[in-house]
Amino acid sequence: MSTSIRVSDETKRKLSNLKRESETWDEFLKRLANDEEPINVGAWSDEEADRARDAVSRSRESFRQ
Repeated sequence: MSTSIRVSDETKRKLSNLKRESETWDEFLKRLANDEEPINVGAWSDEEADRARDAVSRSRESFRQ
């Protein structure tokens, strides 16, 4: 069974940028609609974020030497 979904050109362009090259549109939409818990970008605690910043700073310092 096939269904058409009308979207604006702008929406199609945005979705196309998110779609992986190897995915069909059906696979892409299934991935977006997945019931699993999504990754929370920026969900680190303040302590975790501080540790990450420190690690990045140390890494940058090691390249300068």
